Amino acid sequence: MASLTIISPCNSSSSSLSSSSSSLFAGSSLSHKTVGYNQSRSRTCASNSFKCNLPQPVDIGNGKPTVPIVNERTLPKFLESARMETSVNRNGAKLKVFSGTANPALSQEIAWYMGLELGKINIKRFADGEIYVQLQESVRGCDVYLVQSTCPPANENLMELLIMVDACRRASAKNITVVIPYFGYARADRKTQGRESIAAKLVANLITEAGANRVLACDLHSGQSMGYFDIPVDHVHCQSVILDYLASKTISSDDMVVVSPDVGGVARARSFAKKLSDAPLAIVDKRRHGHNVAEVMNLIGDVKGKVAVMVDDMIDTAGTIAKGAALLHQEGAREVYACCSHAVFSPPAIDRLSSGLFQEVIITNTLPVAEKNYFPQLTVLSVANLLGETIWRVHDDCSVSSIFQ
Repeated sequence: MASLTIISPCNSSSSSLSSSSSSLFAGSSLSHKTVGYNQSRSRTCASNSFKCNLPQPVDIGNGKPTVPIVNERTLPKFLESARMETSVNRNGAKLKVFSGTANPALSQEIAWYMGLELGKINIKRFADGEIYVQLQESVRGCDVYLVQSTCPPANENLMELLIMVDACRRASAKNITVVIPYFGYARADRKTQGRESIAAKLVANLITEAGANRVLACDLHSGQSMGYFDIPVDHVHCQSVILDYLASKTISSDDMVVVSPDVGGVARARSFAKKLSDAPLAIVDKRRHGHNVAEVMNLIGDVKGKVAVMVDDMIDTAGTIAKGAALLHQEGAREVYACCSHAVFSPPAIDRLSSGLFQEVIITNTLPVAEKNYFPQLTVLSVANLLGETIWRVHDDCSVSSIFQ
């Protein structure tokens, strides 16, 4: 009998980490509910950040946690809160959220957090693979938000997003914001060799020309990708979600070191370390000989006897982070944690991550995690509350701006 732990962070802010307490993670505000289920392996999922008491046990059903689906106007009793009253008041401003097929579970969680229903949309594919999109409700004069990650299969999901944008534009939507939790072409953001394309710029142009007015993206591979868009870009960082979860770990600040798996991620790791009471920083130096091929050379910094937290924006084949973890163990690290926003998990990532190198692998649900990719050390945190709140604030700002135009 294994156990499934559903984590409900009561406060998505990371401000509690600045406490002067002797313990770095004292006063964690995480509540846990444990439910048994018959599976040979366990997994950990994070639900929306509702501070509430469930009136009945969570329905697991075949070992899979179920996300409450809000299909009716009458909401469950535990959702009728001040947060929902605010949402109801905001509903008069003609905001609609539609989901693509890339990550419908995250889209539903976002709508659930916002107190809205997902917009009705018909997306299908013809026999030859062509994508057909039709909105099932009016969006005339509305602010529309399209939630779609360009995750594998990246090309199909990207094309689906473009057609969704075109459908909204032709249906006379007032503003179209594409919410891209994972921007799949962000790695091709510069020329490192001759005769290479800068695909990130190309995709940015496609989204703009399709008719999008704004982009909301999570943890872009590099900040320069924002400059490739000729429309406003809201860049959301998932660090606060991961930091809130780490607050449940009773690890002293003197025992922790934040590690960047490569030189290119130093700025990201440094920002993460500052929010962990200015924890020390270490850097893994590597030499890359080809795409998805990495060779670790040496370590800059001291990790002996410490808990090492490796921070990256994505894990693809896990070659970089796995070799970095092996080096950290060689240098005397007591435990190694891996944290990332985007879990691409291309083979053989699961074999490398579940090999015993990591105490825990902490990711977010910007990409859907397939059932076959779960392993005991994996923890999945939800960014639905972060994206939902960002959508409300962007919408409020746009509504105020339109009044004075």
